[in-house]
Amino acid sequence: MIEGLYRLIDTLLPFEWTEFAFMKNALLAILLITPLFGLVGTMIVNNKLSFFSDALGHSALTGIALGVLLGMDNYLVSMLGFALVFAVGICAVLRSRVSSADTIIGVFSSTGMALGIVLLSASGGFAKFSAYLIGDILTVQASELKWLLLLLVVVVLLWLFFFNRFLLASLNPDLAASKGIPTGVYQLAFMVVVAVLVTATIKWVGILLISSLLVLPAAGARNIARSMRGYHFWSIGIALVSGVAGLILSYYAGTAAGGTIVLVAAGIFFVTFLLGRRRA
Repeated sequence: MIEGLYRLIDTLLPFEWTEFAFMKNALLAILLITPLFGLVGTMIVNNKLSFFSDALGHSALTGIALGVLLGMDNYLVSMLGFALVFAVGICAVLRSRVSSADTIIGVFSSTGMALGIVLLSASGGFAKFSAYLIGDILTVQASELKWLLLLLVVVVLLWLFFFNRFLLASLNPDLAASKGIPTGVYQLAFMVVVAVLVTATIKWVGILLISSLLVLPAAGARNIARSMRGYHFWSIGIALVSGVAGLILSYYAGTAAGGTIVLVAAGIFFVTFLLGRRRA
């Protein structure tokens, strides 16, 4: 199947940058990852949870450190396990209402980052894993694309069947509860979705950039969308354009792909901001 996709890319995009297998893999990965960011990012922006996605990214370092300490070969397992515990912990403390949401998430975020740095530096492995800070989409392997496709399908199905409940549980918990919707369950489920998405893509996107790619497309879409459906379509479209354009620009400019993609997304955000102001 992958060879067929390669031939299709060569036919549709007969350019210099598509001559390399790693660029083809990166393009396919972007076509799978960016719709995920665009889709999930809409809920993150609506619920003011951009700091939460950033905190989950920071927790990846501790997940890696735990994998090293346990002698695991696949750090994705340890990162995912710790991210899920991290998300559940944040959700539990948020429900206690002992402090403001940004304060609670900030405490978890700083703790996750610091603990990961300490554990990795103590084992002498921090330099080895520092690449996770910026990520590299060019390292994605063809065998990993099927897992990204599976993740995309699962998230799309969740959105199709449960989006209204996710939205109501987050924006108006009292109204949701009056309609028999278990708000705590849906809030936790959404946080778990974000945790899985962040963990699954962190090594290609990077700890320092993951939050930007989740927030910028949705924030740009919010500037110009006139309906919830339009909001989602614009967010996914901006994410796709940013990803593909950033990848191509990074190839010809010789820059880091992740950072270039974020800059393109930021540029689109400012354009949509000006368009939104002009329309208003």
